[in-house]
Amino acid sequence: MGKGAVVLLSGGQDSATVLAMVAAQSDQQIHTVSFDYGQRHRIELRCSIRLSQMAKAVHHHQIPINSFSFVTQSALLHDNKQNWPIDAPHPNNVNLPASFVPGRNLIFLTLAAALAYKFEIRDLYTGVCETDYSGYPDCRLNTIDALQLAISRGMDVPFTIHTPLMFDTKAETVLRMKDLGRLDWYKETHTCYEGVRPGCRVCPSCILRQKGFDEAGIKDPLFE
Repeated sequence: MGKGAVVLLSGGQDSATVLAMVAAQSDQQIHTVSFDYGQRHRIELRCSIRLSQMAKAVHHHQIPINSFSFVTQSALLHDNKQNWPIDAPHPNNVNLPASFVPGRNLIFLTLAAALAYKFEIRDLYTGVCETDYSGYPDCRLNTIDALQLAISRGMDVPFTIHTPLMFDTKAETVLRMKDLGRLDWYKETHTCYEGVRPGCRVCPSCILRQKGFDEAGIKDPLFE
């Protein structure tokens, strides 16, 4: 069995932090994977490439997925025909935000596991978090635990899905990056759901990011 890790790298703040944590383990062979799924903030794909380059010794993979717009609806998708506001409730579930993409993390992690299977890697890393998050049920620990079991049984190998930020606040995530000496990596991340650089500062994702930096007492490198 090969040794290494597959890191799901969206190009955002959390996944960049996880990549820095894994990269600090110098004996790891790292593969990063991002997904082109028709997201309106496609700039994150370029960020994931740049972050992979900064981590060094990283093999980056970008997987195309064009199915979401055919099977579901979300304000986060580029072809948001309904023109839903990002911060509105989801019309199919008023307890979730309109930015929720049903099945997204389930599909991402399954594809990442298939990639890991190819390289005989058994460890997957993702930056999902249920403390400071956008209300997505597929970011919660019970979802990840269930998916880990299903993937391991379905591929007949013992995968482990690592979620090192699961119970961190955004401020704690920022402080982790500071301790790793990689705060400068945040210059290459993208958070804004509107897809503008450095960020609109008013969408829920931008607000949550700023809150984390404010509570950590650190200036966001993205806005320096």
